[in-house]
Amino acid sequence: MDRRVFRTLNDEMQMSNRSISRLFKMYLNQAPEIPVKHKGHVHLIIDGTYLPNGLCLILYYDHDIRYVQLYRSGSSEKLREITQDLKALKLLGVQLYSVTCDGHRSILKAVKKVYPNAIIQRCLIHVKRQCGLYLSKKPKLQESKELLAIVNRLTKVKTPYQCSDWLLSLHNWYQQHKEVLTEESFNEQTGQYWKTHDRLHRAYTHLFEAIPNLFCYLNDPEIPATSYRLESFFKHLKEKLLLHSGLRLEAKRNFIKWYLHFKNNPK
Repeated sequence: MDRRVFRTLNDEMQMSNRSISRLFKMYLNQAPEIPVKHKGHVHLIIDGTYLPNGLCLILYYDHDIRYVQLYRSGSSEKLREITQDLKALKLLGVQLYSVTCDGHRSILKAVKKVYPNAIIQRCLIHVKRQCGLYLSKKPKLQESKELLAIVNRLTKVKTPYQCSDWLLSLHNWYQQHKEVLTEESFNEQTGQYWKTHDRLHRAYTHLFEAIPNLFCYLNDPEIPATSYRLESFFKHLKEKLLLHSGLRLEAKRNFIKWYLHFKNNPK
């Protein structure tokens, strides 16, 4: 355990380091269960993050009651495991109305399989961020600069009129630059063609394919447009885990369970 933690707890609890360590071990040898609390017309946010030692934490967060209904800690965001999680929620009687997620293929496939009638909302921040990574913050190509400007407006769409205006801007950009977008070069060494402006092509493709699930929140304001609420959640958890970097894997899993328990039941 980090020395800063001991110093803080010594002041607050008036306990020795040995007593504090014993108390931590007692708690980390067990962990509380997380019950499902809300079942009707649920707006779920599904998002995952990678923790130290390659542990992947996936949260099934109920946006309506600000509560983690279910979680999984594994090695990655696997289709089989996410499908099992959603089936578990369904067996418990959870009626899923919408899912907001980053667009990970495993999540999309699992939701469509288990809850085929649920509305899928792509997280605007994730789409914007991914396109920004493809284009870079300061692209040199004029076409990339223009597309980046359109991408940056995405999270500002609040009304159907703004949505129509944004879609028209993207359509006009494509009509003007589709030849550059699809331009190919030939690699003599491999004997294959490749996209001359590959990153520009990837950014546009990522954006275009997300469109069917980008603006569901405009038809129903109860649907969260982003999974941003979990961003700060994950950041805070990682900061706490960093103070306990020496924990064994099982103890780390139990630490996460306690963290979720206290987040779900604030005083």
